[in-house]
Amino acid sequence: MADYQLSFLTNEEKRIKGHQEAQRPTLPEDVTSSIRPEDLNLNWRESDLPERVRTKHVHRLHPYLGKFIPQLVEIFLRMYFKPGDTVYDPFCGSGTTLVEANVLGINSIGCDVSSFNCLLSRVKTQHYDLRQTQIEILDIMQRTEAAFFPNLFSLGNNAVIGDTENSYLLEWYAPQARRELLYYKSLIQNYHCQDLLKIILSRSARSARLTTHFDLDFPKKPQTEPYYCYKHSRICSPTQEALGFLRRYSLDTIRRIEEFAAIQTCAKVTVLNDDARYVDLPDQISGIITSPPYVGLIDYHEQHRYAYELLDLADKSDLEIGAAARGSSQAAKRAYREDIVAVFARAAGHMERGAPAIVVVHDKHSLYPEIASECGFEIEHVIERQVNRRTGRRAGEFFEQIYIWRRK
Repeated sequence: MADYQLSFLTNEEKRIKGHQEAQRPTLPEDVTSSIRPEDLNLNWRESDLPERVRTKHVHRLHPYLGKFIPQLVEIFLRMYFKPGDTVYDPFCGSGTTLVEANVLGINSIGCDVSSFNCLLSRVKTQHYDLRQTQIEILDIMQRTEAAFFPNLFSLGNNAVIGDTENSYLLEWYAPQARRELLYYKSLIQNYHCQDLLKIILSRSARSARLTTHFDLDFPKKPQTEPYYCYKHSRICSPTQEALGFLRRYSLDTIRRIEEFAAIQTCAKVTVLNDDARYVDLPDQISGIITSPPYVGLIDYHEQHRYAYELLDLADKSDLEIGAAARGSSQAAKRAYREDIVAVFARAAGHMERGAPAIVVVHDKHSLYPEIASECGFEIEHVIERQVNRRTGRRAGEFFEQIYIWRRK
């Protein structure tokens, strides 16, 4: 176990890290069947992987805090899986593993306790009739606009636009924005691509909240007065309407699903809204690629609270592993370790001996060496990757570990 205590770098590790930084960072196109884990340099800079590349096609259908970079997933899919294999992600989050596996013709199973995460993952990996979907997205947008800006050629009528008694929606949205979002929601039932429209609505609701422009991840209270905006370096006012966001994200969504459709394959994608500690997996799996939640860092349900309230999604936050609300005390770390062991032990029962598990985690408490031995895996290699937080106010850098395990 001592070999894998990565919280502090030894002189030899610093030398290796310096050597890696001097190498050209590894990109997916560099990966061949002969590449070894020790050959990888995954310390990408902005110039190596610009944001537009990290958020290509459906990966930016909806913001999601804590997801891993798709290029990281692609590299390990290319190294350890082949078309026809089945990769499992027990914490599928926004569906990054599922999307990247599909592009490579690899079947995938994703599990997540969050109803919103599963909705988003299904929407990203769905096959769409592009022409019909574009017609529906534009039609619901036009009908919503007509309801609030009626003219001689529309049947819009403000009298049919209702409100809500939901306390969250009343507190976090200006009256106009709230009514626009609710009207759009009321129309969704008339269309075929309902889940996709729900994601457009959720993305718009995230931006239309009464919060500062620079704090969209976890705003603590509604912002109702003008404020100095660190994002725009000027005085800004809270958002009062949602139509602009609905229009912008509608057009962006059309473009993104068209881009993904051009590279999408017929590989099977299964999304399970379940607890990965107890889930019944439908198939044998060839291996795992996942990024588990960290201890006491993020409340994943709370991150998308607006979606749960607006879309009436089931809240299973009490089943989250490592939730921020539980902190990072010794007791919390023990509970976290037991839960993660249960997840991987469950998956191990569906894997052959020698099958790989790629686990990307910020293991600052050095829990994962013990976790591996307790759930039926052995550590083959550990890569420490420098993570550069390049967007938002979450500036700075930290290191995360990529554990490469093998089923015993």
